[in-house]
Amino acid sequence: MRQGADVNPGQQTPQRQRLNRVVIRFAGDSGDGMQLTGDRFGAESAEHGNDIATLPDYPAEIRAPQGTIAGVSSFQIQFADEDIVTPGEHVDVLVAMNPAALRANLADVVRGGLVIVDKHSFAKRALEKAGYQADPLTDGSLEGYQLVEVDITTLTATAVSAFETSRRGAARSRNMFALGLVSWLYGRPTEDTVHWLGETFASRPSVRDANIAALRAGENYGENTEQFAVRYEVPPAPVPAGRYRRITGNLATAYG
Repeated sequence: MRQGADVNPGQQTPQRQRLNRVVIRFAGDSGDGMQLTGDRFGAESAEHGNDIATLPDYPAEIRAPQGTIAGVSSFQIQFADEDIVTPGEHVDVLVAMNPAALRANLADVVRGGLVIVDKHSFAKRALEKAGYQADPLTDGSLEGYQLVEVDITTLTATAVSAFETSRRGAARSRNMFALGLVSWLYGRPTEDTVHWLGETFASRPSVRDANIAALRAGENYGENTEQFAVRYEVPPAPVPAGRYRRITGNLATAYG
């Protein structure tokens, strides 16, 4: 199923669909910030009250050639309204920032699943580096999925144009646009991410403000586009009241 309408501020409000669990994988080139994107989405989901489990996946090579399968980095998260113990076996939503990320991860997406791509990155050279003989966005090979093409690169550049940031710096904010969009789609609160960006980049105001602008732009795009007929809701998990810690395997090992 192909979804490709333009932004339309006059659109009708998307329908709400309730789910009990979702598995999302953010994937892109090493350096695209997919680990950070997934980590922040996990923090937002925990703040919302969901039970979560995550799985970071780093490239097999220290610095593989940009745009190649070997250089793909991903972060998978399962969030639910019940107790879960794994990051999920199959992927419901894939966010692919380039052709290599799409090719490396598509086999794990359930048929009918949602695939969001940065269509700006699907240039001829990038397709060749990923091993594609034809453009998967146009050759019909994705007909079994809900394909949503978003020009994330251009939209991010526009969102951060008011700040003192280079073209490369603008591209580095693409992950925040993707985070804002998916956060909107699943009703995740982004205030904690805004606060985190403020603290992390307090000494670099232009970087801080550009990332926050990209995050907001992603949310606004979701709100004003006709590409999503449905928004999804995963209610909080019923857990006893108390203080909880979100912890990674590395941190747990360090504590041990």
